[in-house]
Amino acid sequence: MNRIGLIVVGVLLVLMTAMSTLFVVDQRFVAVVYSLGEIKEVIAEPGLKFKLPPPLQNVILIDRRTQTLDSPETRPIFTAEKQSLVIDWLVKWRIVEPRQFIRNTGIDLRNAEARLTPIVQAAFNEEVTKRSVRSMLSGEREKVMQDVMARMADDAKNFGIEIVDVRIKRVDFASTVTESVYRRMESERKRVANELRSQGSAEGEKIRADADKQREVILAEAYRDAQKLKGEGDAKASALYADSFGRDPQFAQFYRSLEAYRSSFRSKSDVIVVDPGSEFFKAMRGSPGGAPAAARK
Repeated sequence: MNRIGLIVVGVLLVLMTAMSTLFVVDQRFVAVVYSLGEIKEVIAEPGLKFKLPPPLQNVILIDRRTQTLDSPETRPIFTAEKQSLVIDWLVKWRIVEPRQFIRNTGIDLRNAEARLTPIVQAAFNEEVTKRSVRSMLSGEREKVMQDVMARMADDAKNFGIEIVDVRIKRVDFASTVTESVYRRMESERKRVANELRSQGSAEGEKIRADADKQREVILAEAYRDAQKLKGEGDAKASALYADSFGRDPQFAQFYRSLEAYRSSFRSKSDVIVVDPGSEFFKAMRGSPGGAPAAARK
């Protein structure tokens, strides 16, 4: 029984040892075979591979797919006009030389990104400081990305990686500059608004002055026409009175006296002090052959 147990244990040990010598390389990864801390082999071809059992040899898999490095923070960069810009960027990279990569950065991709970030930032600083804000926002944006990619090529080789692409996601003014721009825009808008208000007020005054002028002209023309019509009416009335009074002078004199009495005694409170024997009351006293006598008949 003890012999059978030893055989089973031995078989299991042999199987475990054999299994530890086998490993699978996925097409998405690169296998690095270590022997006592030294790189013995780099395997890029996918499939089932063999190695010595641990601790003689160990295997580490490194992702060789394209990685994305985003700008970790928004640091302001000064342009040729000394304007502060904030640029958000991203870099696409992948491992092409695993030995070189491990030798410089180790097996952790985050170490590579930590060392790559200041290099990208420095490349952007060198390119942005040569250009104006206008060129960064429009015409030369593509050129900036190409120049940054070219600047990083040598450093990328030292790390054992390849820069696939460099992209600018956003270009904006720094917060202090943005606030200043907003204030200038606000002042400009206020200036334009005040100018438009002034023009509107001037135009309103012009319209009101023109309307007042037209009003005065219309009133003057209406008054002129009214006076003309009144004069024509008075002339016709005078002609009618003259014709009527010419036919009966005594009646005309009596009518004028009544008009004078009506004008003098418009109200009960009106008082006039005059000699009763004056010519003013001649029509009231009557006279031989006069209009009142005829009226009494």
